[in-house]
Amino acid sequence: MSLLEITWKVDPAIFAIGDREIRWYALAFIVGFYIGYKIVERMFKQEKLNLAWLDPLLWFTLGGTIVGARLGHCLFYAPQHYLANPVEILKVWEGGLASHGGVLGIIVAIWFFSKYYSHRSMLWTFDKLVVPTGLVAALIRFGNLMNHEIYGHPTQLPWGFRFIENLSHWRQGAMPIYSPPSHPTQIYEAICYLLTFALCMWLYFKKDAWKKEGLIFGIFMICIFTSRFFIEFLKNVQEEFEESMTLDMGQWLSIPFVLLGIYCIWRAMTRKPVRKTVRL
Repeated sequence: MSLLEITWKVDPAIFAIGDREIRWYALAFIVGFYIGYKIVERMFKQEKLNLAWLDPLLWFTLGGTIVGARLGHCLFYAPQHYLANPVEILKVWEGGLASHGGVLGIIVAIWFFSKYYSHRSMLWTFDKLVVPTGLVAALIRFGNLMNHEIYGHPTQLPWGFRFIENLSHWRQGAMPIYSPPSHPTQIYEAICYLLTFALCMWLYFKKDAWKKEGLIFGIFMICIFTSRFFIEFLKNVQEEFEESMTLDMGQWLSIPFVLLGIYCIWRAMTRKPVRKTVRL
């Protein structure tokens, strides 16, 4: 056993109040959205935008993320089960969220926000929204790490993690059954997402890249989903049907987002920069 090998024994719950658990995943989700809100608020103040748009933007984004991620998991990864048992789609607390579905949900939510609140283009909104999203995504992967989920294949690298495989039974007092040392792909993704967050912050606040509408959004999409595409090669598949696939579902779903990012960068670089906006 390597000296750096880690046996991961962390409980997904921080503490419990009666029958209700407060989990690391939920805390990471809440903290991420709070920090994201404050970053977007700073953007609005810098551009002298209407601050009354902030709260609707938060709720549209939060709703789109949760609904989209849940539907994405149900329809992309287990459609036969959930279409036969549609009530189970509502059982979000049992787990099952897909980031690609979350992105699609946010796109739909921002369409409504743009149409009924800002009356600006969706790309105008996305150039702001994606700046903190890398940080939010990294925190969510931290939550996955705490949940002993979405980890990778066995590895002989010195930083392999041994995750608890019988987590629910272990939490009820059973002896833990550990995975072999495996790639901590949650950490790999979190690092990529944090680097994307840093890049987007630099582009927005230091380079005024928001003036080229769609540029920050395009760079974000390429960075996030290209890293996701390659890290998927190290991950265990989420569903059995993926075993026979050359590329898994996460990789197939990443390709359109990368292509969208390329298009948005091309569009941004061939159009005139937008002028600085003023408060309405």
